Amino acid sequence: MELRQLEYFLAVAEEANFTRAAQRVHISQSGVSAQVRALEAELGAELIDRSGRVARLTEAGTVARPYAQLALDAAADLREAVDAVKGLIRGHLTVGMVTGCEVTPLFAALAAFHREHPGIELELTEEKSTHLINAVRVGLVDIALVGVAGTTPEHLSAQVIASESLIALVPPDHPQASERALPLTELVAYPLVTLPEGTGIRAAFDEACVTGGLIPDVVLVASAPGAVAELASRGLGIAVLSESMAKVHAGLVAVPITGVPLPALLALVWRPRTSPALSALLPHCRREFSLTTAQ
Repeated sequence: MELRQLEYFLAVAEEANFTRAAQRVHISQSGVSAQVRALEAELGAELIDRSGRVARLTEAGTVARPYAQLALDAAADLREAVDAVKGLIRGHLTVGMVTGCEVTPLFAALAAFHREHPGIELELTEEKSTHLINAVRVGLVDIALVGVAGTTPEHLSAQVIASESLIALVPPDHPQASERALPLTELVAYPLVTLPEGTGIRAAFDEACVTGGLIPDVVLVASAPGAVAELASRGLGIAVLSESMAKVHAGLVAVPITGVPLPALLALVWRPRTSPALSALLPHCRREFSLTTAQ
């Protein structure tokens, strides 16, 4: 008895037609028929009633069908288990990154994973956090680095990478450069340069404005934190970024923004039920990001 015989038998049972079954398994109709007859000969019983225009299961075929499916499922599970143990997992992983985010630890994790599992094809995609979260939920993206406000998305597993307050970045000669803090109620009166909607920093900022009944004067939007800071340095508006982003722009003065209750979170998110490939990637992600936060 061969697995392909069981596969062809199940195809005929599900399609109720030898021609459609042959198209499904990509071999000739005579090949399907010959393999099913060989299975019947080995079992000593007719499995398919061929007397009519529709291929119907006999009583023996009805009994055999669930066992054939169990055998094929067991063979697939066996292959997956052996591949996982041998480190030869094959497949495809789609990894999402919020647009404009500094993701060096994620790249390091992917590199380490690829060295251990070269058989896995990696696909990277950049998008807004809201789009990436939805893509993870429906299975179009396996894992994503996203920015959110306050809490991680419901019904997804998550690792919080950073939880930060918002910072206003201004040139040294700006009227607010000498202030120890800048209330949100005062900040919104100035022209602002921000990250796009769908990022965690912008979500935390927008939610605070809505809660306070404030209408911010966002004059420019840039997808990369460096571009936001550069525009602010040229006097086009106050940059709204996070603490860690503010630290790398020494030519600007960082002023904490008060009145924003929710922190901006950077987090990895994935569906609770993971594939073997994603299960192998997660330890690398946890290690690389933990090293970054410890520095």
